Amino acid sequence: MPKIKEIIAHLESIAPPQYQEGYDNAGLITGDADAEVTGILCSLDATEVIINEAIERGCNLVVAHHPIVFKGLKRLNGRTYVERTVIKAIKNDVAIYAIHTNLDNVFHRGVNSKIAEKLGLLHTLILSPKPETNSLEIGAGLIGELPMAMNETDFLNNLKSTMLAGCIRHTRLLGRPVKTVALCGGAGSFLLPAAIAQKADVYITGDFKYHEFFDADGHLVIADIGHFESEQFTIDLLHEIISEKFSTFAPLKTNVSTNPVFYI
Repeated sequence: MPKIKEIIAHLESIAPPQYQEGYDNAGLITGDADAEVTGILCSLDATEVIINEAIERGCNLVVAHHPIVFKGLKRLNGRTYVERTVIKAIKNDVAIYAIHTNLDNVFHRGVNSKIAEKLGLLHTLILSPKPETNSLEIGAGLIGELPMAMNETDFLNNLKSTMLAGCIRHTRLLGRPVKTVALCGGAGSFLLPAAIAQKADVYITGDFKYHEFFDADGHLVIADIGHFESEQFTIDLLHEIISEKFSTFAPLKTNVSTNPVFYI
């Protein structure tokens, strides 16, 4: 069986830790890197229900996209869901490893490339490259083209179906065909100016606030599909990355939806 540190080394060869944002807390959050892996559970979040699932399915390593701990913990008495999750993981020898904005910021095998793959985009490029890296393959978001232009309503219906979205919040339709598509998994309103500057017809992301929708200003259509919905296929991505390297070892994908948002 591989050791936890071997799994981490492979993941970080694809998404190096130095590419995470300053506010982030990616990396090994609980657990011993020298421990042998008994099983791996891939998930979007590492909440209490995921730790329970890992225990039930014989996994001592949870590889999640979102870190369960963002801020420093001053107490560990189970008062919050974060504290309860960390306590349960430690008590049951479950390691939690998060690969967050560093996986968002890489082009090859990154979160946004997975979304583009689902949507069938061609000629994809990083939407907002990080200048300090001197590479077009590191940065936020992604932009590409549909194989054939679609009308806006057909595109949004296809987007909703493909991304398994409960609903799509969008700006006023402009009566123009959709060909160039920009996107960002998670909360991506900060990239709207870049999507407009690169003349995208639609910008797909999650977590747009009310007043931010006005900023589209007739330049493009904002399609807010939800945070979880935009990143849920990261679970498949993590499973693929690990499976390809450790071909004799089968990681598992969570059977639990950790989406905290419901629609009626």
